[in-house]
Amino acid sequence: MKIKFVIIKAITFILVFFSFEGKLFSADKTKNADVIVYGGTSAAISSAVQLARLHKKVIIICPDKHLGGMSSSGLGFTDVGDKSVIGGISREFYQRIYVHYQQKKSWNWQTIEEYGNKGQDIPAIDSEKKTMWIFEPHVAEQIFEDFIRENKIEVIRNKWLDRDKGVKMKAGKIISIQMLSGEIYTGNIFIDATYEGDLMAAAGVSYHVGRESNSVYNEKWNGVQLGVFQHSHNFGQMKIRPYINPENPASGILPGISSADPGKKGDGDKRIQAYCFRLCLTKVKKNHVPFEKPEGYDSTQYELLVRILNAGWRETFKKFDPIPNKKTDVNNHGPFSFDNIGMNYDYTEASYKRRFEIIKEHEIYQKGLLYFYANDSRVPTEIRHEMSEWGLAKDEFKDNNNWPYQIYVREARRMDGQFVMTEKEVLSENKVLNSIGMGSYTMDSHNTQRYITPEGYVQNEGDIGIQPERPYQIDLGVILPKKEECKNLIVPVAVSCSHIAFGSIRMEPVFMILGQSAGIIAGTALDMGSEIHDLRYNDIKVNLIKVGQILEKK
Repeated sequence: MKIKFVIIKAITFILVFFSFEGKLFSADKTKNADVIVYGGTSAAISSAVQLARLHKKVIIICPDKHLGGMSSSGLGFTDVGDKSVIGGISREFYQRIYVHYQQKKSWNWQTIEEYGNKGQDIPAIDSEKKTMWIFEPHVAEQIFEDFIRENKIEVIRNKWLDRDKGVKMKAGKIISIQMLSGEIYTGNIFIDATYEGDLMAAAGVSYHVGRESNSVYNEKWNGVQLGVFQHSHNFGQMKIRPYINPENPASGILPGISSADPGKKGDGDKRIQAYCFRLCLTKVKKNHVPFEKPEGYDSTQYELLVRILNAGWRETFKKFDPIPNKKTDVNNHGPFSFDNIGMNYDYTEASYKRRFEIIKEHEIYQKGLLYFYANDSRVPTEIRHEMSEWGLAKDEFKDNNNWPYQIYVREARRMDGQFVMTEKEVLSENKVLNSIGMGSYTMDSHNTQRYITPEGYVQNEGDIGIQPERPYQIDLGVILPKKEECKNLIVPVAVSCSHIAFGSIRMEPVFMILGQSAGIIAGTALDMGSEIHDLRYNDIKVNLIKVGQILEKK
């Protein structure tokens, strides 16, 4: 009942918010720019910065108050891969991180010498190249705001696209987009830089949600992956029963476990990989906010965790990755952790109201998990005491009760565009002809479901990690819709690729790369008086190289 009460309050708030917003502006309030960027992600910033540097009028409209997406919302322990293929504005972002942390005043809670130099499979600080890959959320946000200020980019925040009837099309082009507030924005070219691909979908562009079967693109690692355990985010040989009374299936199933058929290996489905919040925690008492019991807390949600701990699992703190000033970027780890597996399937196509409910459910789950770990007597004493020493960082997310602004939407819509990247391109089995940037990170998918095996035990499915042997090129066609569907839209985040290929492309450095490339494409089209689909690749390539994009590994 408490959970329902919290959700009802949240729904009431968002309904009042949208109702109030609608009274602030008349529907005839229209703004125009050369390019309209919808979204507040790191890709949105890099797109707009590039366009401003090309002296184009660009406006960012976004539902967010805080810019930067996951890069400024907790994902500070960056998934880099081969850093040598990160160029342009993306590299500039990490260079600015380096400059920030070279200042003594940036180290409030420890010295740079105390910090160490651990990054995601690479050193955090590269003194030779003057880049730093690990950072605090508020530092990333400030750098994005600096980009906006320096380039005099207009940003209109807290504006939500009317996804039902807010996109006006004519002759295969977007003419205008309208917000729920009634404001209308017109432009020559539009860029959808949202994680969800909302503008793309509202414009009628084809897309996919979920996992394709392996047969669709002749892949190996797409679709259902029963019996594939490449990380430790599964139950392994722990024979844990999924029932409330472990020996009695009739007693019911524990929370978070599905009774549905998990599907056959390699089959496609509509499931998407799990979401979570990337938490910024600290043990520094002067900068420490203790974990509190959230409204709607239900300790029975964590009974499965108790059984795992009783079975001897002891890796609770393995992904408390260090970021500067004695803080962490906390990620999911193990069979039962911060990923709320299977609870986001309807997020992509959901209304704003329903999305808000799903986000709140994830917040309650994750806050409750922290509180459970720190307070429940069933948690082993040493783990309980260790968790009690941690707390939310007081100097992060200050206007959101120190909780991250953005839930980690690891995957939502993926466009069916001019070119579909698959594992064949990521693994360099197929050649890419029109490179607009490069990726290199593991094809990484988090779990998509928690199910019951035929033997009557609980198991996770969907966690995959396949490392490309070398960096790979990303084709121009992955950010362009089919010309017959939309002639003036560029999509640098919800890109055209298979589920498993997206597992590598979806990294924040790559989103910034693709965002900048989107800006170059738009700027080149405006300069040449051409449609984006009619540009010659060589004209795009020359301009990409000019701004430092890396198109091939030499």
